[in-house]
Amino acid sequence: MELKRVVVTGLGALSPIGNDVATTWENAKAGKSGAAPITHFDASKFKTQFACEVKDYDPAAHFDRKKARQLDRYAMYALTAADEAIADAGLEGEGVDKNRVGVIFAAGIGGLHTFEEEAGYFALHGEEQGPKYNPFFIPKMIADIAAGHISIEHEFRGPNFATVSACASSNHALIDAYNYIRLGMADAIVAGGAEAAVFPAGVGGFNSMKALSTRNDECEKASRPFSGSRDGFVIGEGAAALVLEELEHAKARGAHIYAEVAGGGMSADAYHITATHPDGLGAVIGMEAALKDAGMKPEDIDYINMHGTSTPVGDIGEVKAIQKVFGDHAYKMNLSSTKSMTGHLLGAAGALEAVLSVKALTDNIVPPTINHEEGDEDENIDYKLNFTFNEAQPRELNAVLSNTFGFGGHNASLILKKYKE
Repeated sequence: MELKRVVVTGLGALSPIGNDVATTWENAKAGKSGAAPITHFDASKFKTQFACEVKDYDPAAHFDRKKARQLDRYAMYALTAADEAIADAGLEGEGVDKNRVGVIFAAGIGGLHTFEEEAGYFALHGEEQGPKYNPFFIPKMIADIAAGHISIEHEFRGPNFATVSACASSNHALIDAYNYIRLGMADAIVAGGAEAAVFPAGVGGFNSMKALSTRNDECEKASRPFSGSRDGFVIGEGAAALVLEELEHAKARGAHIYAEVAGGGMSADAYHITATHPDGLGAVIGMEAALKDAGMKPEDIDYINMHGTSTPVGDIGEVKAIQKVFGDHAYKMNLSSTKSMTGHLLGAAGALEAVLSVKALTDNIVPPTINHEEGDEDENIDYKLNFTFNEAQPRELNAVLSNTFGFGGHNASLILKKYKE
């Protein structure tokens, strides 16, 4: 069968550097850090006392009190970003069969705050009171519920589920949506991811693994991918959504087309439960699969939005993988890690980075990797590569690859390209 073409017709974002797509993109181009002291709880006794939180977000501006009681914060973020993308795409207008519009929305963890509150209450009071749980405990906590809420709110009755693969979750959601549409199983899908893990269990859990930066005295500079003094990632929160749509369906209803989805590749490291392969073996397989799926050669890619979490081991493995896949062309591309600004949104990372990659394509601007200082090099990283340090760079972009890798060895690489007839 002939595969259908898939395009991007809507964007939504709620991020640590902006509560919509326009603000997020402007701050990304400007190299603004979203890191600041934690406000969601008292972190004074934690090794890490800062994060990239969503700022100035008032649930009451989006949900009535009854609805808000039914939603974990991660689902609130998901609905807010999805609403922006759906409105941007005009997906509830004429020419849309809602039976053929789906929602595939990811979360690496889901309702962690709800679980923490309910389990904590039972630990404190269970012996005297017996089990006393909120009836919304399970529906608020489960990782698929954001997809359900988006579907219910907009009456989208197509394929509906969540993808869960740690930090690769929302790239997997986008690749799944792309595949369902090009196989003719849906006309459009709202795809993305959301996460809200900046709470004691999330920060404490990652601290115990020594995964987070502890640069509390200058937190704005803590996320410093590819720099020699990097000491861990900065946990972030938020959500992002993209409307993916079959090309002819989008054209028939006069939708604005931002970009085309060219291909996706998936793989496993089969190496370690949390550490990436030191030579990026799984990343190599995933990127090569994405190029093959897109029918592209390595030299067709102009920019890679790297996973680049700012961990000592992970950054090295990804750099090695890119050098292996792209060879000499690796030195002609732009590379950057927008996590240097947004922090690491875990299950929402891939979706947010896909939104930023689409904006990079439309504006021909590569967002920077901030916080690199002269003399702060790692002997294991080749600085002849263009990591787009500290300032955005204008460049004609035709194709962008976005990488995400997750605990468990999950790898997902997505390729987006300029739309052409």
